[in-house]
Amino acid sequence: MKKHIPLFSITAASFLILSSLSSFGQDTNANVNSAIVPEPRSASWVKRHEGFVQEAKQEQIDLLFQGDSITDFWRRSGPRYGTNIWSKYYAPLHAADFAISGDRTEHVIWRIDHGELDGLHPKVVVLMIGTNNTRTNSPEQIAEGIKVIIGKIQDKCPMTKILLLGVFPRNTVKDTPAQIEAPAKINAIISKFADGNKVVYLNINDKFLGPDGKVPADIMPDFLHPNEHGYQLWADAMNPTLFRMMGASQ
Repeated sequence: MKKHIPLFSITAASFLILSSLSSFGQDTNANVNSAIVPEPRSASWVKRHEGFVQEAKQEQIDLLFQGDSITDFWRRSGPRYGTNIWSKYYAPLHAADFAISGDRTEHVIWRIDHGELDGLHPKVVVLMIGTNNTRTNSPEQIAEGIKVIIGKIQDKCPMTKILLLGVFPRNTVKDTPAQIEAPAKINAIISKFADGNKVVYLNINDKFLGPDGKVPADIMPDFLHPNEHGYQLWADAMNPTLFRMMGASQ
């Protein structure tokens, strides 16, 4: 004689199993550092990435800049941004700028995983990334993301030197206290990634701070992105180290 299991028992058991699986997933996800998980963005973003991949195949690139909007805007028209300074200092060095506005560490990781450095042998990669992670990731998580990027650059371009820039200061009107404090905390960690030879760390944040310790509007009008004056300050502070790494004269 067959035994009939009450429907409510089956339903209750299923609920318990699903609840356990759901809880397990939540616990697992809570322990994942999103700053190191490769992640693409929009279709237009992927199209721009694909443009970089093609540029890497067709151009001689001896100097590569990688990062987010702060680096991306080297190539945006002045006087608000840095294109005039780029043309003066970096274009003659066969430089390319693969930074994309809005990127976080996980986006740069995805782009490297999908071909942006394939076939390239730049003398130097200038890397600054992480400020866009500061709303959702801890400084420790962001630093881990930067470390992953450094490792991937070294895997793809073993002869390339990396100029690792400290994350620039910020104090936009929407920034939380944690975001304002994050760059210094990130930089304290990533400074230890340098070996002084293949990876050189450079912190030029004092060039962007006023007497009150905050970013002044005449350098970063939105308190995040440099204007042309800010990019000139950046170049003046970076170039001695960068040109020495490139084996070039100013």
